[in-house]
Amino acid sequence: MKIKYIFITSAIFLSQTIFAQRQMEYLERGIVAIPAESGVFVSWRLLGTEAQNTHFDLYRTENNSTKKLNEKPLLNETNFLDKTADKAKNYTYFVKSNTQDKTVDDDSAKYVASQKPYFSIPLKTPAGYTPNDISVADLDGDGEYEIILHQTGESRDNSQKGITDEPIIQAYKMNGTFLWEINLGKNIREGAHYTQFLVYDLDQDGKAEIVMKTADGSKDSKGKVIGDATKNYVNENGFILSGPEYLTVFNGETGEEINTVNYQVPRFAGSLNPTDEQMTETWGDAKGNRIDRFLGAVAYLDGKHPSFVMSRGYYTRTAIAAWDYKDKKLSLRWLFDTESSEENKKFRGQGNHNLSIADVDNDGKDEIVYGAMTVDDNGKVLNSTGYGHGDALHVGDLDPSNPGLEIFDIQEIFDDAGAHFRDGKTGKVLWKLPSLIYSKQGKFQGPGRGLSLNIDPRYAGSECWAAGAGVKGLYDAKGNKISEKNPSVNMGIYWDGDFLSEILDGTSISKWDWKNEKSNLIFDAKDFQCESNNGTKKNPSLVADLFGDWREEVIYRTSDNQELRIFSSTIPTKHRLYTLMHNPQYRLSIVWQNVGYNQPPHTDYYLDESVKKIPKPNIITVKH
Repeated sequence: MKIKYIFITSAIFLSQTIFAQRQMEYLERGIVAIPAESGVFVSWRLLGTEAQNTHFDLYRTENNSTKKLNEKPLLNETNFLDKTADKAKNYTYFVKSNTQDKTVDDDSAKYVASQKPYFSIPLKTPAGYTPNDISVADLDGDGEYEIILHQTGESRDNSQKGITDEPIIQAYKMNGTFLWEINLGKNIREGAHYTQFLVYDLDQDGKAEIVMKTADGSKDSKGKVIGDATKNYVNENGFILSGPEYLTVFNGETGEEINTVNYQVPRFAGSLNPTDEQMTETWGDAKGNRIDRFLGAVAYLDGKHPSFVMSRGYYTRTAIAAWDYKDKKLSLRWLFDTESSEENKKFRGQGNHNLSIADVDNDGKDEIVYGAMTVDDNGKVLNSTGYGHGDALHVGDLDPSNPGLEIFDIQEIFDDAGAHFRDGKTGKVLWKLPSLIYSKQGKFQGPGRGLSLNIDPRYAGSECWAAGAGVKGLYDAKGNKISEKNPSVNMGIYWDGDFLSEILDGTSISKWDWKNEKSNLIFDAKDFQCESNNGTKKNPSLVADLFGDWREEVIYRTSDNQELRIFSSTIPTKHRLYTLMHNPQYRLSIVWQNVGYNQPPHTDYYLDESVKKIPKPNIITVKH
């Protein structure tokens, strides 16, 4: 095996300090060809290791005859509308560049006569299952992403009694080739709060691994059983409150188990069968609700190499374990536990149904934004508002006038701050929106959702809004109300070619019309027999910059659950950005997007039409 390193030099945005270069995945050009209204739309990546002014030439091959399509080198874009193409014919497109590493151009896109306006991946969906969340990574080292899919059968929220089906994880290549299937077994409950999976190249060998919580009876792709397959710890209510718990790394290319250790932290120290009293005292109840709330993410805790975190609990006790994976072995890097000291106990109950990873203190190392609390790269609390649990979380350069990164967080029950906007480094609350509605328990009931996206060009920074609990209206990055109306609050996506975000709700993509204060539909995957997931959350399976230019792709399941369809914009844009997947914060956002309640990814820089220069990532790419 050869490991290839490609070096670049750049300064970190908003800082003159040169930090260690992060090791990230090698990607090829990622060229794609998609039918458009007036021809064939072709787009490709500008890599984070390349100069912003890299020259591109686009070529089309038909019947062994090759034609250059652009008269002058393409300097301002990474897309091209081939108006001379006959959509009833077959073509192959490729680009040539003046980049130093010519191997990234060893990539081509086939256009087939009467091709559909999406890419199709046929599925091997088990009977009674539904394709759900997706992650992507390069599993085999070819510079192209593979699809890792969570297939869900009968699932339950932690608050609901009942037996669930066994969680199934599958892998597919982008051309539809089925790679493997892992069955987590009956002793892992199925549901958004239980079944987290992390996919990333953890040992930096050019091929990604997958990490999951496992238990007795979990089975890898080759049929190897983890633990004791005869054990069944599911109780009469469908919960799993006893028995051993494991953490397993699987080979991403083959789906085989590599290394399994005990999960940190267990339900109760020193006992595989804690009593109701022990669980209630530690986690807040003995019903299997709060004790089995899990989150996970990948973070560069040393600023150079990836580690990952797996957690348990956020309503009361919170335990976050950071792990390293090297030489095919897992080792515990650090463990943060609110019960480990009196100092830590004041940070109980601060977690969300999601988390984010970002370098909020600008030291080159990642922090874990765990709802209202931020844990530093060393496992110590950096800051906390004390506002408690929430359902939505956004981290990025949301206010360009405030140095560094900002956090927009939603609180489920807090009278003074149903939503708040804070400085990432210090935790200082810059502004907040109060909850105005009481719950049945006589407490203030906070909003369940919220978004922070740059959708209005009249105001610098991202606009913020939330849904429910009397928190109404659209606010600018300073907390000023700019509209009485709320756009939808599920997801966002870069789609139409400008630097403003579009709004993704279910299967529809809309543009916010700030003049008329309404959303205008510009695309709907429902027209292509697609469905969203997770009930009222209405998430696609994934939003990410998978290939082509810097705009994001969106993946949905079809109504019959037998296919995935990947949609990519065919709207020409003159804007040129390096692939979002080479922005460290954005790339790690794709890792955690499937965790808990899905949230849209964010870059660590401010993206707007007014910005003249986008920062270049300080990375090294690793090729298998």
